[in-house]
Amino acid sequence: MKKSKLLTLLMLGVAIFTINTLKAQTADLQVIHNAADPAASSVDIYVNGTLTLDDFAFRSATSFLTLPSGVPIDIGVAPSSSTSVSDTIKNFNVTLMDGNRYVAVANGVLNPASFAANPDGRMTDFNLFIQDNIRAASVMPGEVDFIVLHGATDAPTVDVLARNVAPLVDNAVYGDITPYISVPAASYLLDITPGNNNNQILLSYTADLSALAGGTAVVMASGFLDPSMNQNGPAFGLWAFLSDGTPIQLPQTSQARLQIIHNAADPAASAVDVYVNGTLELDDFAFRTATPYIDMPADVMLNIGVAPSSSTSVNDTLRNFEVMLQNGETYAAIANGVINPASFAPNPDAIPTDFTLFLQSGMREVAMNAGEVDLRVVHGSSDAPTVDVLANSAIIVDDAAYSAITGYLSVPPSVYLLDITPGNNNSIIVASFTADISTLAGQSVNILASGFLDPSMNQNGPAFTLIAVLADGTVINLSNVTGIEEGIKETGYVIFPNPSRDFITISNERGFERGEELIIYNSAGQEKSIVNTSAVQDKVLVDLSTFEPGIYLVRSSTEGITQRFIKQ
Repeated sequence: MKKSKLLTLLMLGVAIFTINTLKAQTADLQVIHNAADPAASSVDIYVNGTLTLDDFAFRSATSFLTLPSGVPIDIGVAPSSSTSVSDTIKNFNVTLMDGNRYVAVANGVLNPASFAANPDGRMTDFNLFIQDNIRAASVMPGEVDFIVLHGATDAPTVDVLARNVAPLVDNAVYGDITPYISVPAASYLLDITPGNNNNQILLSYTADLSALAGGTAVVMASGFLDPSMNQNGPAFGLWAFLSDGTPIQLPQTSQARLQIIHNAADPAASAVDVYVNGTLELDDFAFRTATPYIDMPADVMLNIGVAPSSSTSVNDTLRNFEVMLQNGETYAAIANGVINPASFAPNPDAIPTDFTLFLQSGMREVAMNAGEVDLRVVHGSSDAPTVDVLANSAIIVDDAAYSAITGYLSVPPSVYLLDITPGNNNSIIVASFTADISTLAGQSVNILASGFLDPSMNQNGPAFTLIAVLADGTVINLSNVTGIEEGIKETGYVIFPNPSRDFITISNERGFERGEELIIYNSAGQEKSIVNTSAVQDKVLVDLSTFEPGIYLVRSSTEGITQRFIKQ
């Protein structure tokens, strides 16, 4: 009896061992048809002589198939009209490793001599690209994991970039398969560029992965870049194949980024409606306001119409502008000028001042360096002459006439004194402004001359000032720096003596507020001193013995008034 039980247990153990051994001797394989040859648009797949996939169409995929591992497997490809394994036109012998997961991608053309050659000299014969260690689920549940295959036989070496995010694929040649790329589940814009030349966007596609958290995909370039040279086969596209075999075509797109800024000081255009291709996009868009950067169609003609704020349809537009944006570019469109120039002061440099759009490409939504601020200056005051702009006494804009837009200037985040002088005569300061960009590290800023230098000659329109426009559409009015006489008249603040060698007295004939601070900055925008005042005093003494010679700014924490003095 004991021997019988022992024999039974031994037999059961052998059975369990055999089952486990058989289970371990399998592998999973996903098959994807990406061979764009029209003669292989639909095929039959035989595995070890057995018809496994019947009429398997181009750009379709299986889920994972369980196949024997550790032994050679014959995968035969035959026309869709095949009747047996003897009809196969291509056969591939593969051996899968125990417990591994693979993808096999049918690719290439049956007769390469009848198709365009690969630009990089890669062989384009009909083949199986096999990749192991394939994932059925992402490593992190909130992400999507995918590999990328360059499967377009006539396409050159390319890079793939997730626009404004990160490069994904670097110098991929036909047949290359990347390691896994993991990204948060979101929507991305993918730009395909020539290898090592990311300034030229060849094609762009939308990859909406927002619903695929926890999933995986095989993404591939598919079809022919030039069908006319490839027997009019299927055109190039990007396709994603999920682990369950679902094929997803990524839609081709063409997008640019655009910020619209209203800087037209004509009182008749103090608020406008903006139409794009007949659709109202901005309602009651006010002077000195801006949009954030928004996605706009590219590579197509856009009609931007400007109408009175009372408009009821596109038929009410006052001006219309035809523009074509380039795919992948970033623009600013600045509404400027006056509707009827004859009713306003002419530009001193005889530059036309008609209501128009200044369209500028190469705009930045963020600074090139995270520790700096990138500035661009726009001369948008129609009755102002050619000017220079000095930041803390250094020229940053030289001889800018109306409508001029400078290149980018990268500066440390700080407080800057901007002096506007006539072109080539920096001894006369026409106006001064404080630009406090100390909190804008990593951001880009457009500084615009705005309004009229002489409102009385321009229908009493808004007076000249400088405004700063941030990438999110925030508009900041820069503070006008008052001089000694203006300080007495407008604010009661006086700095004396000015210039000074040893000390200055800052007085306020109306008395300081309780808790008011007078903050002193040097010309680099660095804080040098804070003077605390009390409500019982009307003047404070500041010792300048530790100050280097130069220009300094004094800013009131409560009044927001900025004045300057010179330490000799």
